[in-house]
Amino acid sequence: MHEADRFSALRAAVQQAILDRDGATERETRRRAYDGEGTPGAIAEYVATVRRNAYRVDDDMVAAVRQAGLGDDAIFELTVATAVGEAMRQFDAAMAALAAALAEGAR
Repeated sequence: MHEADRFSALRAAVQQAILDRDGATERETRRRAYDGEGTPGAIAEYVATVRRNAYRVDDDMVAAVRQAGLGDDAIFELTVATAVGEAMRQFDAAMAALAAALAEGAR
């Protein structure tokens, strides 16, 4: 995780809202999506697509997730959990790379 900055409390609040509050999906399901995983099958394919290539999500993929038993609210929650989880991982990686570059430049 990155060092505290002026937005760290806001990021923590978003993470808590996604992972710890009641919703249309179970908390563990949202946690798995946040971590970039999903229940095997259509849901895992959907989560993987949102995580890596969100622009490729199409009506057929959403229909497959609905057929796997998820309603629109659950699909929304998984989408947000997946996207925010990936954004947090990318942010952490960027901050680590920046810190490494600054440390290298200070030598």
